[in-house]
Order: sequence, then C-alpha cells, then structure tokens
Amino acid sequence: MFKSISILALLAGYLSIGTVYAVELFVHDGNSALTKEQAREQKEQWNETQLLRKKVNKRTEKEFDKLDKAIDESEACYKSSKLNAYWESKTKRCLDSNTGQPIRP
Repeated sequence: MFKSISILALLAGYLSIGTVYAVELFVHDGNSALTKEQAREQKEQWNETQLLRKKVNKRTEKEFDKLDKAIDESEACYKSSKLNAYWESKTKRCLDSNTGQPIRP
C-alpha cells in the first residue's frame, strides 16, 4: 500500500515540474521467474542438506550401536562363569586366556 502511494507521489512530482520523464515501473506480485528460481534453488539445497543430515545421523547411529554392543559383550565377558575369560579391548572380543581363542560368555 505504501509503495503504491509513494510511487504515485513521485510521479505526480515529476509531472508537476513540467518536464516529462520516461519512467519504467515493474511491480512483481511475487510470482516472477527470479523468485520462482530462487525458491527452487532453496528447496533443492534444503533437500540436499536433508539427505546429508540423514546419512550423518545413520552413520552416527551405527557407530553408537557398535559401541553399545561392545559394552554389552564386555560386561557379559566380565560376568562370565568361565575363569579363563578376559576382554580384549582392541579387538572387542571375549578370549580364553589360555588359548587366545574367542569364547562365548
């Protein structure tokens, strides 16, 4: 509303001076090709970042699941009734201290 009033005031001011000016005025209602292109690019960028976030979240979840499983297995190894069982932290396995073979606690 204010833009149209100020534009009309400017045009009236130009016309009242007595000289004629050629004024080119483009008013867009938000449906111009430029705004549509910008909206498309923003949506495309949003979709790409959303895919990346999903990949990162999936990878983080996988790593968490691996760590959680290793913790559960180490606790089971320590609670094992087998006296020769020990937890190898580098390989994340429960091993027999005499043979070095993996065992199930």
